[in-house]
Amino acid sequence: MSIASSLKASGVADVIVVLKNAEQGGGAVAGAATRGAAATGMPAGVARHFASSSLSHDAALLKMLKSSGRTLSAQAAAGRTSAATTAAVASVPPVRFYPNLGIALGTVDRAGLAALRKETTVRKVVAAPQLRLIKPVAATAVKATSGYTWGIKALKVDVLHAQGFTGQDVLVGHLDTGVDASHPALNGVVKVFAEFDSLGSQVKNAQPKDSGEHGTHTAGTIAGQPVKGVRFGVAPGAKLASAMVIEGGNVLARILGGMNWVVGQNVRVLSMSLGLIGTKDDFLLVTRILRARGVLPVFAVGNEGPGTSRYPGNYSEALSVGASDSAGAVADFSSSQQFVRAKDPIVPDLVGPGVGVISCVPGGKYMEMDGTSMATPHIAGLAAVLMSARPNKTIDQIEAAIFKSCALTSDMTKDRANRGFPDAVKALKALTP
Repeated sequence: MSIASSLKASGVADVIVVLKNAEQGGGAVAGAATRGAAATGMPAGVARHFASSSLSHDAALLKMLKSSGRTLSAQAAAGRTSAATTAAVASVPPVRFYPNLGIALGTVDRAGLAALRKETTVRKVVAAPQLRLIKPVAATAVKATSGYTWGIKALKVDVLHAQGFTGQDVLVGHLDTGVDASHPALNGVVKVFAEFDSLGSQVKNAQPKDSGEHGTHTAGTIAGQPVKGVRFGVAPGAKLASAMVIEGGNVLARILGGMNWVVGQNVRVLSMSLGLIGTKDDFLLVTRILRARGVLPVFAVGNEGPGTSRYPGNYSEALSVGASDSAGAVADFSSSQQFVRAKDPIVPDLVGPGVGVISCVPGGKYMEMDGTSMATPHIAGLAAVLMSARPNKTIDQIEAAIFKSCALTSDMTKDRANRGFPDAVKALKALTP
């Protein structure tokens, strides 16, 4: 919903405020998302224009949680329980500030919105979208067999593994439903973990967990370790900064909290399989900020088929990923769309292995899933492997090498696959010397 529509409907609107200089690299303030006018580094003149309201999204969410006796934790959003309760939260804040991103998220009325737009420290005010998980189109329990999965072999990442390049010394950001770090394939892989509750606050001393299966599956594709000869991790030498940010609650506050956190962890790649159908620019500046911070944003394009796409995956600033199958064809469900713009008019940028993808799920088990959510961590893992091979290269150079390595198969068309399917060997060659 647009800001104008929200104001007309309820008199208030949730907005993202991007401060000036936020898109410049470096200089970010360390720390997690902070609430209230005293937020670290947030100009007081900006904070004062936000207003608490019983009609806001957060207020309605908190009222529901309290009346139902549920908790604020992300687990509660998935129908589970946690020690964190709503008793400690009497009201919701009017604004949250994310210092590593240089943006704020809060509630405004008409007067507050007008005042924010006049502030000299404000770059832009946009509507606050509520992003959603891009769920797999199919999921089946399987018994994993030894050897590399078809996706790793098709990408030729196994060739780079043989040369000693496995993603070592690279930290990959992973925002999803969480991760079961106790799975044998993820032993020692999760370097740091964070959980963001239903209102977007970081849960203290949270231990790695998955509110579903999606997060563990995507984490395994990025950096899963070999278990009894089974090899599905594209970058098994990499480490993960994994955060539980979806589903449920104020999803945007949770995702921005996760982004702010992973930037503070100095990740080089961010794998994210979520978005909203459409072409709004509401999240564009956030994606640009990630790149300015030296983070390669690898986002899924969506599972709604041709003529559709999801943002932020359809932004030219994102490395947008569609799904292909083992026969070299674009999956029917894989989204694709053409835009009237000079830069990157076709999305996705490329396609990756997204059909019949085997990876780990909670409880020491394995599942085969289909979706652009499965293709995205393959490409994030590929980027990590290339970064380990050429650590002095920038994210723009890594992305350009991946693009240069792509080719269309005989079963792919440009309107559906754009550049086509990557080749790890060619990508590495493009980065040499």
